[in-house]
Amino acid sequence: MAEAGQGRQIVRIGDTDLDGSKAVAYALARIKGIGVSTAVAICRNLGINPMVRLGELSEDMVRKLDWSIRNLHQVAPGWFVNRPKDPETGRNVHLIGADLILAARNDIEREKRILSWRGIRHNLGLKVRGQRTRTTGRLGPVAGVQRKRTAAGAGGGGGGGQG
Repeated sequence: MAEAGQGRQIVRIGDTDLDGSKAVAYALARIKGIGVSTAVAICRNLGINPMVRLGELSEDMVRKLDWSIRNLHQVAPGWFVNRPKDPETGRNVHLIGADLILAARNDIEREKRILSWRGIRHNLGLKVRGQRTRTTGRLGPVAGVQRKRTAAGAGGGGGGGQG
């Protein structure tokens, strides 16, 4: 184990390696699906000071933190979770890490499959949330402005004169 007062350098919570030298609230925010506000709420629920270093927590407290993060939907109200009323189950769940990425990808695929407006926009590679598309969001290389060619290559344009 580490020296007295040193703590652990890396703590594994929610299938993510976290920096033990950071404050608990900011270290937990490195988990995808957990922000600083959520991390502070979890700490307050468990009675942990959010500004104490993560590596200084006991093994028991780390286990409690891990359980709280994985089961946040059981402790937090429905408006607090990141996936209220899940389309597949109808329950409030809070997803973290790879589960969150996979769920977002599956949601987009489902929208494409049912041919909703959002799904059609995703299929076409266009903006989905109502942004303007006249000038922004263009794909491909920039064409630039082409100059009109002069007749027989004579006259105005080469810049070869004395100046």
